[in-house]
Amino acid sequence: MIDVMLLGNGAMVPLPDRYLSATQLRVGSGLHLIDCGEGTQVAMRHHGWGFKRLQSILLTHFHADHVAGLPGLMHTLAHSGKTDRLTIVGPPGTYHIVSGLFVIVGQLPFEIYIQELSDGETTVLDGGVRVTVAEGQHRGPVLAYRFDVDRAPAFLPEEAERLAVPKRMWSALQKGVSVDVDSRLITPDQVLSAPRSGASVGVATDTRPTEAVQGLMRGVDLLISEGTYGDDEDQPKAVERGHMTFREAATLASEAEVGALWLTHFGAGMPDPGKYVANATGVFPRTWLGYSGLQGTITFDRGYAPSDGE
Repeated sequence: MIDVMLLGNGAMVPLPDRYLSATQLRVGSGLHLIDCGEGTQVAMRHHGWGFKRLQSILLTHFHADHVAGLPGLMHTLAHSGKTDRLTIVGPPGTYHIVSGLFVIVGQLPFEIYIQELSDGETTVLDGGVRVTVAEGQHRGPVLAYRFDVDRAPAFLPEEAERLAVPKRMWSALQKGVSVDVDSRLITPDQVLSAPRSGASVGVATDTRPTEAVQGLMRGVDLLISEGTYGDDEDQPKAVERGHMTFREAATLASEAEVGALWLTHFGAGMPDPGKYVANATGVFPRTWLGYSGLQGTITFDRGYAPSDGE
């Protein structure tokens, strides 16, 4: 299961009612943050998921509205009692950017581990969250992220009984360990189901809707996508500046056959994104306009489900 919260939905400059780009994932007891625009720590404190359990920060790219909140957040983490390692993931160049920002941070009570990823690469975060990236198209290096939490195969008790496996050995088989039953080797695949679909979230911001991004997002339960421009007439600006319109984001969601779409990263020149929401819902009906505090849950059985009241 994955819990998701949008912390900031703004682009370029913070506004009184818009924090800058940041999204939280909660898997088990661990938290993972995607992007860290200015003021992210304020939104985190306001919405109450905590700081100490933050395990990783994943950066899409290095523009200030996605990274400038890092120094302040580090100080807050230090005062939260965090002592375990924090992983920071991003495109090539992340080490250089983070090192520069951390000049003003000082010594921290926890280790920082930096990992740089390139197009098509995969890594696994604490808690078993599998991360795959694709290179986007912007005015500089940018990564789109896919997060997958796998689901264990189902145990088939009827098969275990048919094979006369004592119940005391069932737990070992469920954990993937073969057992010996009266000189017969019983392997886990004999009593486990075929692989089952897990839970998945995709994040694509500051990028054009490329084939690589679409392929990465294929079938995710929830796509969180930028919608810098709501008005269709701003599509030439979106092309020029490496962004998407609402309609383009919705088309990406439809063609990638995702479960649901959150629109975010609204340009400062668009004071009322709701004015243009039909440009997205007309293409992909399961679209939500992002706001700070928007929450949802992805479960293995139900896929994406919005929080009550949304």
